[in-house]
Amino acid sequence: MTAHTTLLPPRWPRPKGYANGILAEGRTVWTGGVVGWDEQETFPDKDMAGQFRRILTSTVAILAEAGAGPEHIVRMTWYVTDRQEYLDGLPAIGAAYREIIGKNFPAMAVVQVVALMEEAAKIEIETTAVIPNG
Repeated sequence: MTAHTTLLPPRWPRPKGYANGILAEGRTVWTGGVVGWDEQETFPDKDMAGQFRRILTSTVAILAEAGAGPEHIVRMTWYVTDRQEYLDGLPAIGAAYREIIGKNFPAMAVVQVVALMEEAAKIEIETTAVIPNG
């Protein structure tokens, strides 16, 4: 169950794959920056799309520890090291998102950065989720 409301000012075009804003009330869960490594903190996937899939799987596991699921995600901030690799990987990134997160489109920002703290990381994502009261 989700109890958040997507915010869309009048006459604004509907965003594709994200929300301009979200209104939510409940218990809040924040993740740290999650990178695409496995449980042993190694990077089996060298490409951004593969690391992205692993990040989503890890994020869902973190949220589950609080009783939350992908439907409770209200915000994501993505840090990518290569804008072109991100754009080229969008078909695989979109497929992984639909498979793991589903039809929940939170407020999002994608930012290109020079580097991430984990040298092999190509993408890092922070996530906020809100579990409805009740």
